[in-house]
Amino acid sequence: MFEAIAFYLFAFLTIAMFFIAVTTSQALYALTALAAGMIFISAFFFILGADFLGAVQIVVYSGAVMALYAFGMMFFDTTRDVKEKNGNKYIVVGLATISAVLVVAIFAAPIVSQNITALYPMVEGAGNTQEVGLVLFTKYLIPFEVAAVMLLVAMIAGIVLAGKQMDLSLTLLDDKEIEEIKNKKMKKVL
Repeated sequence: MFEAIAFYLFAFLTIAMFFIAVTTSQALYALTALAAGMIFISAFFFILGADFLGAVQIVVYSGAVMALYAFGMMFFDTTRDVKEKNGNKYIVVGLATISAVLVVAIFAAPIVSQNITALYPMVEGAGNTQEVGLVLFTKYLIPFEVAAVMLLVAMIAGIVLAGKQMDLSLTLLDDKEIEEIKNKKMKKVL
């Protein structure tokens, strides 16, 4: 029962975060929702008892999204004013309270109940981390190394592209100079 409730809750949250990531017009909102979606995906691994894969999901994929977040801040004009629509405060407080109670219940349920077991048998003598390590570094060693090299090349290419587009630093300018630059860019667009 606990696994079913947790599964449907995290499935809803994951779909909601990825929906926000796809439909929002703000790049930083999309990247934040993408990172939250990746963290919610790791909850599925924790529910299944694959603690190592859950931690890897958080560290690797959410870390990759955070690197993407940094590149997004460099490439896009994040200095412009963001106008948010303020919804009904009672709805926001109500949803936040319900979310907080659900999170506490989900994390407290395994502590309170001792009869929750996995629905699949575990291999005796080897933990989850050892099983993943054996498969990853024996059968899938070459694809693992190729993926690492591809990520390294993509990161270096992103740094080079960001360096070419940053001809001046906004942190070294005062507000008047930043406004002049914004006005020049707006005149070019129009």
